[in-house]
Amino acid sequence: MGACLALGSLASCASCLCGSASCLLSSCCPSTYNSTISRLAFSFMLLLGTMVSVIMILPGMEEHLKKIPGFCVGGAYGIGNKVNCDVIVGYKSVYRMCFAMACFFFLFSVIMIRVRSSKDPRASIQNSFWFFKFLMLVGITVGAFFIPDGIFTTVWYYFGVVGSFIFIIIQLILLVDFAHSWNQAWLEKAEEGNSKCWFGALLTITIINFALAFTAVVLFYVFYTQPDGCTEHKVFISLNLLFGIVVSVVAILPKVQEAQPSSGLLQASVICLYTMYITWSAMSNNPNKQCNPSLLSLVQPNGPTSAPGVPAPTPAPGNVQWWDAQGVVGLIIFLFCTLYASIRSSNNSQVNKLMQTEEGQGLTANIESATGEDGVRRAVDNEEDGVTYSYSFFHFSLLLASLYIMMTLTNWYKPDSDYEVMRSSMPAVWVKICSSWLGLGIYLWTLVAPLVLPDRDFN
Repeated sequence: MGACLALGSLASCASCLCGSASCLLSSCCPSTYNSTISRLAFSFMLLLGTMVSVIMILPGMEEHLKKIPGFCVGGAYGIGNKVNCDVIVGYKSVYRMCFAMACFFFLFSVIMIRVRSSKDPRASIQNSFWFFKFLMLVGITVGAFFIPDGIFTTVWYYFGVVGSFIFIIIQLILLVDFAHSWNQAWLEKAEEGNSKCWFGALLTITIINFALAFTAVVLFYVFYTQPDGCTEHKVFISLNLLFGIVVSVVAILPKVQEAQPSSGLLQASVICLYTMYITWSAMSNNPNKQCNPSLLSLVQPNGPTSAPGVPAPTPAPGNVQWWDAQGVVGLIIFLFCTLYASIRSSNNSQVNKLMQTEEGQGLTANIESATGEDGVRRAVDNEEDGVTYSYSFFHFSLLLASLYIMMTLTNWYKPDSDYEVMRSSMPAVWVKICSSWLGLGIYLWTLVAPLVLPDRDFN
């Protein structure tokens, strides 16, 4: 859908690059809103930067990246030339690409503070001048590649850790919102007719989610723990299993159901499954290889073999495992959440407050008001009376997404000039685990808030 809107906008008029988001749309696309077009366009810039980052870390690209002045001197890099350039040059490139995207979105986040409606002159900056925005992003990116090494990579690593922590929470909020909308849409269809079919579909999806989460717990105990070790992993798995059971039970309590009829097990199952993913992702960053076997060694019969709990062979310097499985899953979830954040229109007031959005209309607008006399479709300015989302917070979310992409593509490895490889670190483990706990707490709060604060309106 995003590609359809983008191609339609470009094909309809070249002035869209310098004009507003309300330029002509292709006839193949539904009528839509000014606010949605802008969010999709900024999200496309983020996705484009992500694609470039993925390309830069692909095996074989290091030979091209080493040609950039200052990136590799004498075939090596770092204090005492102890770090192999083939290993670190891809990571450095990703850091600089994501630094450029973060600066770009930070600038717009500051510019758009307290924009109330499209009548604000700054709103035209948000919804127009796409060609110049693209040139700005390219210019910042080029400049980022000439930043002296020094302590830049190490300092930016810690920025990435903090930003990724916050973005993981945002991902969970978006998944909760998606599950709420999904559950509400299917319940409405069940009330309209063929209730057995829709209730059966809801039940089936819920059971599959819980089954996958429970299967993940079993596999975690088998492959990521040892009878006489890996205590941290045992605690992580057990606590998140317990917390998942708690939120699932609370979601179907009679009082909670009375206060929030839309609450149900579908949302809880999505949260439990996402929590298990975060738990797996955290354990995959444990530098103790006795508790973190290589996933490739477990699924590839001809690959390097290692029994559960036995450390896998250390990759040779220059062998960068950018295809790490938990990183690939993280990218898929990131893509879904980014696109969903661009087109979402939630009816859940608590989620809207957390995401600083208003209860608005969806992707499709009123066709009659969006179609001109010549029959072609145009984007509708639906923010003359008030914005449907916080411009500043939206850009801040994309800034955090840039940091999350940086950490995901580099496997949360901590750059260390004393080693020939990028190494995992325990701070990455604790960041992910703590974010899973905080996310579960936020979801639990959305369930019990109407009971704890009965005087407030949560409808």
